[in-house]
Amino acid sequence: MKPFLILLFWLTFTGVIPCIAQKKDTLNAQQDSVLHAQLNDQFNLVQRLSAERLADSLKKVELEKQVAGLTSTDRLQKEALIKELAAIKDRDSIRRVRQQQQVDSLRHFVKGYPVVPFLDTLFYVYTRQGSFLPKDRAVAVSKRIHNLGGTYDFKADSVKLVPADQSIDLFYKDVLLLSVSEQDALWAGTSRDSLAAKYKRQIVNAVTVYQKETNWQTLLKQGLLALLVIAVVWLLIYGINRLFKLIVIRTSTEEAWYSRGIRIKNYELLNAARQVQVLHGLFTVIKWLVIILVIYLALPVLFGIFPFTRDISNLLLGYIMSPLKKIALAVWHYIPNLITILIVVVIFRYVLKFIRFIKNEISSNRLTIPGFYADWANPTYQIVRVLILAFMLVVIFPYMPGSNSGIFKGVSVFIGVLFTFGSAGALGNVVAGLVLTYMRAFKIGDRVKIGEVTGDIIGKSLLVTRIRTIQNEVISIPNSNVMNNHTLNYSSEAPLNGLIVHTTVTIGYDVPWRQVHQLLIDAALATDMVEKTPEPYVLQTSLDDYYVSYRINAFTKEPNRQAKIYSSLHANIQDKFNEAGVEIMSPHYKALRDGNPTTIPSDYLPEDYTAPGFNIKNKE
Repeated sequence: MKPFLILLFWLTFTGVIPCIAQKKDTLNAQQDSVLHAQLNDQFNLVQRLSAERLADSLKKVELEKQVAGLTSTDRLQKEALIKELAAIKDRDSIRRVRQQQQVDSLRHFVKGYPVVPFLDTLFYVYTRQGSFLPKDRAVAVSKRIHNLGGTYDFKADSVKLVPADQSIDLFYKDVLLLSVSEQDALWAGTSRDSLAAKYKRQIVNAVTVYQKETNWQTLLKQGLLALLVIAVVWLLIYGINRLFKLIVIRTSTEEAWYSRGIRIKNYELLNAARQVQVLHGLFTVIKWLVIILVIYLALPVLFGIFPFTRDISNLLLGYIMSPLKKIALAVWHYIPNLITILIVVVIFRYVLKFIRFIKNEISSNRLTIPGFYADWANPTYQIVRVLILAFMLVVIFPYMPGSNSGIFKGVSVFIGVLFTFGSAGALGNVVAGLVLTYMRAFKIGDRVKIGEVTGDIIGKSLLVTRIRTIQNEVISIPNSNVMNNHTLNYSSEAPLNGLIVHTTVTIGYDVPWRQVHQLLIDAALATDMVEKTPEPYVLQTSLDDYYVSYRINAFTKEPNRQAKIYSSLHANIQDKFNEAGVEIMSPHYKALRDGNPTTIPSDYLPEDYTAPGFNIKNKE
């Protein structure tokens, strides 16, 4: 990670990343400018078609005047004018269709500006008119209609439609409210006359409703209703407080299930007093949540009474209803995926049950597979189980909620990177633990020597192997270290062929080797936990300058008690040699101790034993 951070810092400092970001912004700006140019071209085409239709309409009016002025004697000229009028009409219909197509294609990119004189949107403005942009037109029309709402002598009959050359104007008395052009009708997908009549109805209804909702009688009723809502809310809060107070009193005085404490086996998680305190704290939290919920639900009702605060009411309701609606829709749309996940989980569950059944059969030796040992069953099952669960997660991952989101994918990759780098050593131990399982180098209870550590195996897991030494020291060795060292197992062959315990004794050349052999064998047979069959045997391992090395080899089937066996064997060797009068000591000392007493304990010597004197020779 550190080299990556250094590289990232260097790229940022040298300007590589900012250049990339700047190029990306430049590319986006170029794309936006291209789209803007295309929209302008389409707008210009619509305006050009409109201008052509306007020119044809003026010419049509002129031709109609000429036709009306002709007499019956000018039949040929009249037919020519009528034919030209028909051609103009056909061109006009074609241009209108083309205009409508262009407008429909622009409808996906161009947004209208709402006309909101009071609270609700009446209609949208898409086209400009003269020097007024669509936004300016929407603001001006909204202001005029709003001013009309303040006219106390408003009469619906005073709103009139006045046809003009290129539009239909909507007047209230002498005040112009708006002009409806052919372009407006195209964006509305209707005729100019129908659109003007529709706007007139909407404006009249909006002004009438606004004035009705803002007169003093309505405001007085609404104020009284608001006071009633406040009183109801106060009563509800008072009732909630009283109810929870009674609950606390009852739970403090009565003996019931909640005053017996909570225990998990032998551990007391909560005693009776602490449990009652936790219960009362929970009641307090619930009480305040209910009070807050009542107040929050009362606010939309209170704000919804007055027309000028209904937007706040809708906003407060939206804070609750929008998330609930989204959650409900998300749950509803997620039901098919949930059913798929449940089916996959059930299938894999029964697959694991079948594999576990096979594992139990192999472990109990009811099912034997050549070359597959019974102690492999459980670790193999764990490996197969992990692989099956991983495959199940891969299958159900696309059906999990949010699996396609970038955040979900980023978090998944981040967790995977952390797991990979943070558990490198642990994964090495896990792999080593699996390899040791299938190597069958040792099992629980075996006496082993791993490196410099000798003891009994008391536990092995995927991470460590635990050994108890003969001094009752428990040593935990990582499995990777076990793999890197040689392992000496004393117990693997002991039950069948026996373990050979051996020790070496050096005796001088003055003692017959057959006597030494017999003494060592007798000492081995006198040792507890040494097998009589096969019989112990002696090997002469070396002939040194002053002594012979004899190694006694004896069989035992108790490898975990080697220390006791060796101690008894050494004690018996001393006893047998002392009884036979054979000294176990260095011949160098014997050559120098002429006249000193023997090293054999006095218990093994005769009662009349006296130490020999020094040999002195006189050469004279």
